[in-house]
Amino acid sequence: MAPALHALSPSFLTVLETTLVAPSPSTRAAPPESSLPLTFFDVLWVNSPPVERVFFYHLAADADIATILSNLKTSLSQALHAYYPLAGRLRLTPGTADRYELYYQPGDGVTFTVAEYCDDVDVDELATDEPKKVTKIAPLALPLPGGGAVLALQATVLHRGLAIGMTVHHAACDGASSTRFLHAWAAASTGAEGPPPPVIDRTFVEDPKGRLYDLFSKAMPTADQMEHVKMPDDHLFATFTLSKGDVQRVKDVVAGEAGRRGTVPPRCSSLVATFGFIWSCYQRAKDAGSSSGARTYLCFPIDHRLRMKPPVPDEYLGNCVGAAIHAAPEDQLAEAGAGGLFVACTAVAAAIEEAVGGVGSPELWIEQFKEAAVAGTGILTVAGSPRFRVYEVDLGFGRPAKVDIVSVARTGAMAVAEGRRGGGGMEVGISLPAVGMKRFQKCFEDALAVLRGCPCRASQLNTYCGFSASPYF
Repeated sequence: MAPALHALSPSFLTVLETTLVAPSPSTRAAPPESSLPLTFFDVLWVNSPPVERVFFYHLAADADIATILSNLKTSLSQALHAYYPLAGRLRLTPGTADRYELYYQPGDGVTFTVAEYCDDVDVDELATDEPKKVTKIAPLALPLPGGGAVLALQATVLHRGLAIGMTVHHAACDGASSTRFLHAWAAASTGAEGPPPPVIDRTFVEDPKGRLYDLFSKAMPTADQMEHVKMPDDHLFATFTLSKGDVQRVKDVVAGEAGRRGTVPPRCSSLVATFGFIWSCYQRAKDAGSSSGARTYLCFPIDHRLRMKPPVPDEYLGNCVGAAIHAAPEDQLAEAGAGGLFVACTAVAAAIEEAVGGVGSPELWIEQFKEAAVAGTGILTVAGSPRFRVYEVDLGFGRPAKVDIVSVARTGAMAVAEGRRGGGGMEVGISLPAVGMKRFQKCFEDALAVLRGCPCRASQLNTYCGFSASPYF
């Protein structure tokens, strides 16, 4: 019997089954009752919306759907044996008013829902880079059930394919941990050798006297403040790809502009080049005649596992990311050509340098967020990472045809992943209203054409992306 949370499911989606998948004891003892206290890295996310990813897979015409679904549940149970805290729930630690924990007891499990797309939609219609309605893909990720659940999964049967939706509460773990769990599930599904088991020990994150926990707890948004962060019904979602050659061209342009300005070029890694290119396009498409000197912000996560003292293991299950945040003048960021790219990449590189050097002073992250909020000129955030290797999550029927972080439609972030076609490229997912998406598409395409040496479109870049006062974003 499907739970009440499906009462608002769209008409094109039929829920066939909902089960609770518990960690498998296998030949070992069942996972014990446990309480994992949240660290200062975790508590900031307590009231934030969950991260929702959807993996689209092609299936053979004669695929045995029933067997595939059965194997998914069996392998999920096996993977949860090591990742059993994800089968637990988030709660206030008994006897406290502001201390949270991830609590697991035998019998807990993860909600696994099987649904069917009723419109006979072909998997390729949803697994496309082209703009698609968010309302068509958001229901493929199951809302978290009530009671503090931190993980929910949904398998949706499509024409010639299957969609696997994963919803995870960010307070339970960061993207490195959640995608490591996905790789463990994939290994259990295929019989391959999986990643090393997770390290379930929160003492690795030191916080003498809980000082940082108190600071971050006070800084986290309240449930009322997050109430407005809902999935929009008028947005589109599209994916934009930069090839390895495109990324190198950005680096070359930035280095050339630094030489022209007589300054030292920023450390322009592939990630810096990608973020800088997208941020510049985003601001150019968004900008409505900003005044000179007004500043806007970019914020993205930095994994601090190896930067902590002592270092935290890669396999640590929890959050261990800090914020890299930096501002750039809106008008300079929105300049077409080398100028906007140089300003954007310089700011991104500076954000990384400051974040890496500021591990010992997390208070700086809070101050920077406050600064961005007071500025009121907006902040573009980032979800995902090419390091997560989401396109290697083979659950027994091949690599994903497409992976979307649909929750960016709710948060306004840009979703980042490795290019699924290989070769060192980058994918970026963006969600905007239809008119804003059209502007961003045009700015992206024209900027890419100029980057690749198509001077015939240089004038179009300035003309089309000329600023107006329309509220596109």
